[in-house]
Amino acid sequence: MQIKYTLPGLEGYKRLERIYYNSLMISEEARRKKILDFWKKYGLEATKEAFGVSRRTLFRWKKSFNDANGDIKALNPKSRKPKRVRESNVPLEVIKEIKRLRKVYPNIGKAKLYHLLKPFCEAKGVKTPSESTIGRIIAKAPDKMRIFPYRIDTKGRVKPKKKKQKNRKPKNLKSKPFELWAVDTIQIVSNGIKRYILTMIDPLTRIAFAVAIPSKRAKHTAYAFEALIDGITSIKQKRKLAILSDNGSEFKKEFDALLEQKGFTHYWTYPKGPQMNAHNERFNITIQEQFIQYYEDVLFTDLQEFNKKLAKWLIDYNTKIPHYSLNLILGTIPP
Repeated sequence: MQIKYTLPGLEGYKRLERIYYNSLMISEEARRKKILDFWKKYGLEATKEAFGVSRRTLFRWKKSFNDANGDIKALNPKSRKPKRVRESNVPLEVIKEIKRLRKVYPNIGKAKLYHLLKPFCEAKGVKTPSESTIGRIIAKAPDKMRIFPYRIDTKGRVKPKKKKQKNRKPKNLKSKPFELWAVDTIQIVSNGIKRYILTMIDPLTRIAFAVAIPSKRAKHTAYAFEALIDGITSIKQKRKLAILSDNGSEFKKEFDALLEQKGFTHYWTYPKGPQMNAHNERFNITIQEQFIQYYEDVLFTDLQEFNKKLAKWLIDYNTKIPHYSLNLILGTIPP
């Protein structure tokens, strides 16, 4: 059953609909009680045909229900775990070696552990556990054989280091035109040589900019971005901007430091979440299909000439070419 919220703006409506949805769902014990009542009223053969339940199962349910003095909870499904389960035959010394290796090489994975463990097992004359077995041994351990970096606070207490949390873009963030810019890079490869194009777009107005850079090192993206953003910030009278990027290395170090220096907010997308930067991803397709593919030879022979041609195309893109996302209305350069 699929829930469809038709009145999302009404306070308490979602909770009311969820309660109604749950009321339509019958629990397993209630279903079994209903089958027992049907059996009592219509007989065994009719019950077996109607519900597909065996005679043995019906009598087992009935016995459990009667032994519990009519408590419906007795009809709850019991655990199906086997009474006798297989136990691992991996020697204890091998398990200890896995734990030791996980301490020497913190949180190393099962695939690499297999190769590190192989010489030890051969020396001991025991079979080397497979990658899957090593993974199960780690998962079965109470501490998952994991270790964490620690720090000493101002009071001399040992505490685990907290992982630095990245600033994620709020789900319902509302921004004005030219206040939030989505940035990304495009990689073009030819004969083993790589070139990169830094792109940025305003998701509201679809105004976009791009520039080709020799590599995606953070210092190059920072330099190119500063050249692009200085024109925008002068137009916007130095108002603080927000930048949305993925987690690529080109948007760290010098790039992130530049944003902090200028007082800009840096939002990061979630890993493997390109949909958070959908407008820029779509612009990347457009610029490749309408420009880059036709001037790819210039990109690899004369970067400066490529950027000149790219600048001319961007002027047309921002001022002459209508956009479907804006109902075929032209983009507008900030006043």
